[in-house]
Amino acid sequence: MSDATSIDGAWDRRRWLVLGVIALAQLMVVLDLTVMNVALPSAQRALGFTTVDRQWVVTAYTLAFGSLLLLGGRLADLLGRKVTFLTGLAGFALVSAVGGASVNFAMLITARACQGAFAALLVPSALSLLTTTFTAPKDRGRAFAVYGAIAGAGGAIGLLLGGALTEYLSWRWTLYVNLLFAAVAFTGGLLLLQRQPSPVKPRLDIPGVLLVSGAVFCLVYGFSNAATHSWHAPSTWGFLAAGAALLAAFAWWMSRAAHPLLPPRVVLDRNRGGAYLSMFIASAGLFGIFLFLTYYLQQTLGYSPLVTGVAFLPISAALILAANLSTIVLMPRFGPRPLVALGMLAAAGGVAWLAQLGPHTAYAAGVLGPIILAGVGVGLVIAPVINTGTDAGVASATVTVGQQLGASVGTSLLNTIFASAVASYLAAHLAAARLIGRPALTGLALAHGYDTAFWWTAGIFAAGAVTAGALLRPGPLRPASTPPPARDGVRTPQAETSREQVQ
Repeated sequence: MSDATSIDGAWDRRRWLVLGVIALAQLMVVLDLTVMNVALPSAQRALGFTTVDRQWVVTAYTLAFGSLLLLGGRLADLLGRKVTFLTGLAGFALVSAVGGASVNFAMLITARACQGAFAALLVPSALSLLTTTFTAPKDRGRAFAVYGAIAGAGGAIGLLLGGALTEYLSWRWTLYVNLLFAAVAFTGGLLLLQRQPSPVKPRLDIPGVLLVSGAVFCLVYGFSNAATHSWHAPSTWGFLAAGAALLAAFAWWMSRAAHPLLPPRVVLDRNRGGAYLSMFIASAGLFGIFLFLTYYLQQTLGYSPLVTGVAFLPISAALILAANLSTIVLMPRFGPRPLVALGMLAAAGGVAWLAQLGPHTAYAAGVLGPIILAGVGVGLVIAPVINTGTDAGVASATVTVGQQLGASVGTSLLNTIFASAVASYLAAHLAAARLIGRPALTGLALAHGYDTAFWWTAGIFAAGAVTAGALLRPGPLRPASTPPPARDGVRTPQAETSREQVQ
């Protein structure tokens, strides 16, 4: 009896260490969505790339990440999650070192795209390991609260870390720092996780990979292209049309492929489908907030990189608190539907508040309150939808696809809206430059651009509230039948029962 108790206690301690390893890997990946944002002006001066090209430092990462996530989820299912987890960590560290040593823009963009590719291999493995390690509802809720808080707040933490590294070391250290994260997580994974051979013969859906990757690339590139050309340019609508066509072809192929990359049952379930779409919308809005507040704080208010990072701490704190409260306390009682809908509405209110910013609005008066409200709202969304939409393998990848595609599409679309609003304001008020001066007019135009982008972001969150209310089922999630603990970090057959919601 004492031996059994001792074994159970040792396993209990070990799985929480596994959570620490997974959380560190997830933090590294999420940090890289934003850690270079405040470093971009320094990197631009060092490598000499244009302001138009600057967005690709962020987009190259999210584009490769989102495009290859479904493939990464399939590889995790077929090759084993420990293998893909460790491979993703090692590859991510290697290309981060290459990116930090970049001597030109092409080298930096290539490294960022490779980071995204290895992240696409790493993240589905990490989320699957989390799902199979924590099977008891209570412990699972705590684990997902931690993971969801990191998924949401990691972007804001990345801004703080990026600001500190840029100000005190160099912009290159925003990439070199990944070597430290990866080394600790790799060592922990090597020691704590055990490999189990895949029971399935590896079969990859190559047509599906090509179709979905091409669709994502065309959509994101089309939105980004509109910022430098126009919505009416053939290169803009041509890519958008091609992306829509490839996406439709991918959906058709999934219903006919012998071994589909994304089985239709994964997304046709109301809860999972609603969770994926909610994650896409929430990420689009959240990274829109990060993008434009970074510009506002540095370019309009004149904050340093470090002070800009510190200014984002309240949204991180609010998001972490709301994520833990929603997953541990509220989710078991009310289910995801009211939490996600209410969170979207709160985030919409916070961003609509941000849309009142002017060229001289002080941080305490116009920024602090809105970002706390938005952080609470996003925290009520992120952790519950991760918990609701997560299963092993490809389903784990799909919920993260929503996050990455939301970041990619949201960044490119909202940046285009911002640029168009600024250009339109300058053209309409050009005569005022003689009265108030060109710098003052530019400040007013930028403030108009920020406000326009924030109004659109508020609309995105409001649409998310409607989507969540329509798709997610009411009531708490039905607990899965209690499976034996997955002590090797791999789900047992009994644990493969999907969690459906009470009808």
